[in-house]
Amino acid sequence: MTQDMTGAKMVVQALKDQGVDTVFGYPGGAVLPIYDEIFQQNDIRHILVRHEQGAVHAAEGYARATGKPGVALVTSGPGATNAVTGLTDALMDSIPIIVLTGQVPTFMIGSDAFQEADTVGITRPCTKHNWLVKETDRLASTIHEAFHVATSGRPGPVLVDIPKDVQFANGTYTGPRPSASHYQPQVKGDMESITELAAAIETAKRPVFYTGGGVINSGPHASALLRELVDATGFPITSTLMGLGAYPASGKNWLGMLGMHGLYEANMAMHDCDLMICIGARFDDRITGRIDAFSPGSVKAHIDIDPSSINKVVKTDIPIVGDVAHVLEDLLKVWKSRGRKTEVEAVRKWHGRVNEWRKVNCLAYASSTKTIKPQYALERLEALTRDHDRYITTEVGQHQMWAAQFLNFEDPNRWMTSGGLGTMGYGFPASIGVQIAHPDALVINVAGEASWLMNMQELGTAVQFRAPVKQFILNNERLGMVRQWQELLHGERYSHSWSEALPDFVKLAEAFGAKGIMCTDPADLDDAIMEMIRHDGPVVFDCLVEKHENCFPMIPSGKAHNEMLLGEAETKGVIDSKGSVLV
Repeated sequence: MTQDMTGAKMVVQALKDQGVDTVFGYPGGAVLPIYDEIFQQNDIRHILVRHEQGAVHAAEGYARATGKPGVALVTSGPGATNAVTGLTDALMDSIPIIVLTGQVPTFMIGSDAFQEADTVGITRPCTKHNWLVKETDRLASTIHEAFHVATSGRPGPVLVDIPKDVQFANGTYTGPRPSASHYQPQVKGDMESITELAAAIETAKRPVFYTGGGVINSGPHASALLRELVDATGFPITSTLMGLGAYPASGKNWLGMLGMHGLYEANMAMHDCDLMICIGARFDDRITGRIDAFSPGSVKAHIDIDPSSINKVVKTDIPIVGDVAHVLEDLLKVWKSRGRKTEVEAVRKWHGRVNEWRKVNCLAYASSTKTIKPQYALERLEALTRDHDRYITTEVGQHQMWAAQFLNFEDPNRWMTSGGLGTMGYGFPASIGVQIAHPDALVINVAGEASWLMNMQELGTAVQFRAPVKQFILNNERLGMVRQWQELLHGERYSHSWSEALPDFVKLAEAFGAKGIMCTDPADLDDAIMEMIRHDGPVVFDCLVEKHENCFPMIPSGKAHNEMLLGEAETKGVIDSKGSVLV
C-alpha cells in the first residue's frame, strides 16, 4: 500500500498497520502534529500518563503482559531524556518497546533550539537501535523497521526521533515489509550442538535446568516445550527472577528461584550439579555470585538467541545460539529419537539430595501477633488472590524479593518486575500498562513506600482511565534493602536510609480520587486484602510492616552459592558445601 500523506498521519497509520491498539504518552510542542492525528481517529487508544518515565514503564508492562510490543510517544528535549530510564530498563530486561520522540525541525538541529536534545546520541547506549528521520518519505519504512528490530532476535527497546517539520510535510506512505529488513537474527540452533546436549542429558547424574526471561520472551510455545522437556527428563528446574512462571511453581521438579535471594535448595543444586542447562538467561551477577565458584563441577550448556551473551560471563561447554522455542523443539526431537534415555537411578538419588536441602526451611521467619511481618503479608496475599485472574508487578527492593519468594506463578507473562536495572518507580506505571491490556484482571503492584513514591503521580492516570490497579505497599518507613546492607555490611551505620516525611497514603489516595486502605494489625489483614480486591477502582493499600525485617536467604556479595546467610527463624549463619551451618 502506498499513498500520499503527512508525516504525522504516517505515524498513526504505521502504528495501525503494526496492530497497535494502545499508546502511552505525554504531548508537547514537538509532537503536536502527531497528537492532532491521534485526535482524529478511534482505532488507537492513547493513555495520558503524568511523566514520560511512566509512559515507558507502562509500555513495558503492556508488552510483558501481552507478548506484543509496547509503544510510547513523548516530546523532544526533556520528554526524551525523561524516557531514558525506561529505555535502559527495557534494554536490560529484553522488553520490546517502540518509543517515538519529537524533535525540533531539521533546520534547527544543532542550534540549541528550545527543547532540543541530541536524542539519538543520548539513547544510543540504551536502545537496541535508534533512528533520526530527516525525510518524510523514509518515515513509514523506518517505523516498520523499528517494530521488526524491537521484536526480532533478543527483544529490546528502539527509538524513532521525528523532527517537527517531517511531521508536517507530505510524503509517500508504504506498508510493512519485514522481509525487506537486513536484520535477520539466527533462530535455529546448530544441530550438532543440540545433539551434543541430548547426549549430555542421557549421561547426567546431577542435572539442573537454569531458565530465564528468554523462555518467556520466546512465547507461550517455548514455555510449553520447556515443561514437556522437564517433565519428560525428570530433571529439577530453577529460574532467575525474570523467568518465573515459565515452569509452574506447583510443578514437581520446581526448585524455586535461584540467586542472591533465591531458595537454599535451588542454590545448592546449582553449586553441586554435574550438568547445568542454561535456557534464555545471561548469567547475571545476582545469579552467579562469585564467578570462579559458580557451579564449579558442571558441564555447562547455554541456549540463547543473543550470540553476544554466549561466553560473555561464564565459559560454556555446549553453546547453542538460537530462539528458545526452536532449539527446545529440536532438542526434544533429537533426545526422543535417541531413545529418551536418562540416568534414572542417579537422577532419583539427586532428587533425594534436593529433598534433604528442602528440609532447611530457608523462608522461615519469626511470626508476630503484634506487627505485620512482610513475609506474612505476602503469604496472605498469595492465599487470597491465587484463584483470581492475577497479574503481579513490583517495585524494587526487599518487597520485590519477598514477592518472588512467596508468590507463586503457574504461567508466563504474569510477573512483571525490573530485574536487570533494578528501577525504583517501575512497578506502578507498569501495573497500569498491564491493567490497560487486561481490563478485567486483578493487577497488583507489590511496592515499598520509597519506590512507590518515585512515580506516585501516575495515580492520576489510573483514576482518569479507570484502571483498577491495586497498590500493595509494604510500608516499613525505611529504604529496606539499603538499610539491610547497612546493617550487614556497613557496621549498622544507617546513612539516609529512611524518610522523616512520609505522606498519609490513605489521604493521598483520596486526594487523587482513589480508595485508600491502611492495615497495621495481622488480625485485620485478610479482611483488608479482601476489601482491596473487591473494590472496583484503583486502591492504595498501606500495609505497615515490621521496620527492621531482613530478607533471607541471602548470598553476600562476592560469595558462592553454598555460602548463604539464613534468617534467624531457621538458623543464622553461613552454610558450607556439605550443608552444615557455620555459626
